[in-house]
Amino acid sequence: MVRCANGSLYTGITNNLAARIADHNAGKGAKYTAAFGPVELVWKKRKKDRSAASVLEAAIKKLTRKEKDALIGKRGTGYFLI
Repeated sequence: MVRCANGSLYTGITNNLAARIADHNAGKGAKYTAAFGPVELVWKKRKKDRSAASVLEAAIKKLTRKEKDALIGKRGTGYFLI
């Protein structure tokens, strides 16, 4: 999960976190982050495969902003989405 320059949160999955962040900050990839970047990584979680990562991504996108902020507060427990 990244925080955009406007303070909004964006959630996605990748198998190369550094490259994905660089793409977001270069205005490539997601149209949303291109419009509201640059971005800062605020939470990450490693999953065993893309399917599991997609399930987690969908669950995170259903959270309220307050719930996402609480999750970010626990960021020391996470890794990156794969």
